[in-house]
Amino acid sequence: MSAHWRSRLQCAAACVLIAAYAGLSHYCNSALGPGDWGAALALGPLVALTLTLAWRWAAPPLALLLSAGLAALIYGLWPLLERHFALFWLVQESTVYGVLGLTFGRSLLSNRIAVCTQLADKVHGPLSAGEVAYTRRVTAAWAAFFFGVVTVSLLLFIFAPLRIWSIYINFCVLPLVAAMFVAEYLIRRRILPQVRRAGLLATVRVYFATSQQS
Repeated sequence: MSAHWRSRLQCAAACVLIAAYAGLSHYCNSALGPGDWGAALALGPLVALTLTLAWRWAAPPLALLLSAGLAALIYGLWPLLERHFALFWLVQESTVYGVLGLTFGRSLLSNRIAVCTQLADKVHGPLSAGEVAYTRRVTAAWAAFFFGVVTVSLLLFIFAPLRIWSIYINFCVLPLVAAMFVAEYLIRRRILPQVRRAGLLATVRVYFATSQQS
């Protein structure tokens, strides 16, 4: 199998897993109610990430100790997590998008380079003054977007039925992210028609390859 088709299959598998996770999450929030499934789904990604980082970066004895401590903590808090897993989901989602918003926003300070400027420079730098100004505006737009996601999520969680909040967080946010990418691409074509266009996947690959080398 060629690398091209392998990449496509991996992308398709990731999309299927994300869709399945979103569907199960919404079912737990809207129909199933408090219980083991909701708590397990809410904790699953965070636990998997924590264990992966622990075993990757820590020595085996320390990783084993951290894993045992995490298991003991989950066991002790499980009844609470069962009853309030939606709140844990809210905190988890808000933290992710809030951190993204802060990351993009902080990079706009006068002594920093905007996140989108860094990405564009890694893909097809050096950038002109116009490109730098444009990528700073795009960074500001992404920061506002991520903070907007968190704000809407909090308002829906507090004031709307849980089912409505679940629809928003599971089925609306990622399509909105995709819409932002499409909108930025179309705007960039009009404002900077002379710029070589690199796709999102190419941008991500170059960014992480450069990060690993530095």
